[in-house]
Amino acid sequence: MPLAVPAPAISPTNRSGASTATSEPRTVGLVGWDQLHAGVTLPIDPSISVPPLTRVELPVPDPPAVADVEGAARDEVVRVLADAVEDGMSVAVGGGSRGLTGRVELLRGAIAGLRDLGAAPFVVPAMGSHGGATAEGQLATLAKLGMTPDALDCEVRSSMETVVVAHDVRGRPLHLDVHAAGADRVLPVNRVKPHTQFRGPIESGCTKMLVVGFGKQPGAAQFHASGAVVMREQLLEGVDALRAAGRVLGGVASIESPAGDVVAVRALTVDEVGGPSEQALTEEARGLVAALPFAEIDVLVIEEGGKDISGTTLDPNVTGRFWVTGLDDLETPRVAMIVLLGLTAVTAGNATGIGFVDFVPMALAEQIDWEQTYINSFTAGGAGVRRGRMPMVLPDETSCIRAAMQTCGKPFDAAKKVVRIHSTLHLTHCWVSDALLIELPAGARVVDP
Repeated sequence: MPLAVPAPAISPTNRSGASTATSEPRTVGLVGWDQLHAGVTLPIDPSISVPPLTRVELPVPDPPAVADVEGAARDEVVRVLADAVEDGMSVAVGGGSRGLTGRVELLRGAIAGLRDLGAAPFVVPAMGSHGGATAEGQLATLAKLGMTPDALDCEVRSSMETVVVAHDVRGRPLHLDVHAAGADRVLPVNRVKPHTQFRGPIESGCTKMLVVGFGKQPGAAQFHASGAVVMREQLLEGVDALRAAGRVLGGVASIESPAGDVVAVRALTVDEVGGPSEQALTEEARGLVAALPFAEIDVLVIEEGGKDISGTTLDPNVTGRFWVTGLDDLETPRVAMIVLLGLTAVTAGNATGIGFVDFVPMALAEQIDWEQTYINSFTAGGAGVRRGRMPMVLPDETSCIRAAMQTCGKPFDAAKKVVRIHSTLHLTHCWVSDALLIELPAGARVVDP
């Protein structure tokens, strides 16, 4: 039987469709990665072509942006933490691996505020096992995000060594980075948002950076081994233990809009970290998560993923796929097949969560750093291992999309509901096939190609 050869890749606004030329397979006699490099071809039906796509602006919340992130962080630290800082106090400030908007400005402001109060701050990578679980890799991750000593005007100290500084009410150890453990206090600086692996009153934010990020690989592994139901309690019990041990100065939290603007910068006291104030920030952030406003999507095409986009490369809060025991997938959108086309430069090959995807082009597969991906996935527990599995690898973008269309559960000749987005991080627009144009929600706006 002749096999379909993929057509050249097309842009989201190209309405010309795809070629259906055929050829014989090119992988005879090859195995393993050699076979993938040569290009595995599948018997994709010639009638299946990539549909034309139309850009749609989505109706999303649009709160006003913070005009001066650095100034806001500085002012907040001085206003909220003045009574907690003593002259000469050493403070380990947490820098994370996520792609926060204004991340450099946020850290610079927090550092400047601490110095205004007489403290002696330094920065610690607080990112669990990211960066390949090495001190050098974590420094490199910060640098790729612009958080260098020069940019921050502050020393950065990196180590994967930890010290157990407390135990929670269940006897579980609380690890701290050795440099953070040697400081008088620690100050997490992080974006607040829904988590990708559990649901609770507090998810991603200052508390999680304290319990998981500052805990490096041992702390992150212990936390993620617990499962979705236990995680939320372990997070709160962990921060209680760190507070009781006198390790926490407070926190600096940001919230981002769907457009990627920083819309809130809040400093938290030691009692507010993990308390009602951070819980309120979590609810505020949850209300700003942009969703794909379609009940059913046959094929979701995502142009770019990475650890700076989401801890799982693509955010389950957008795709609807969580695949965690004890945590239900979203009712909408119901996505049949997912295609991921590329990885960000910042992720440096870390493709934790790649198992969420059904098809990837060979160009993406060649970028994956399996050591980083495996360490991070393993540290994330059973769900991380499941999410780290390899999707099908095909020669190019169009092959992946056409294969996803054939396997999405619809007849070959049925109009497919295809959505294309740049990433799951800041979702203000998408491209949709004609089958979805009649299902646009109120407030959505079609943009002419």
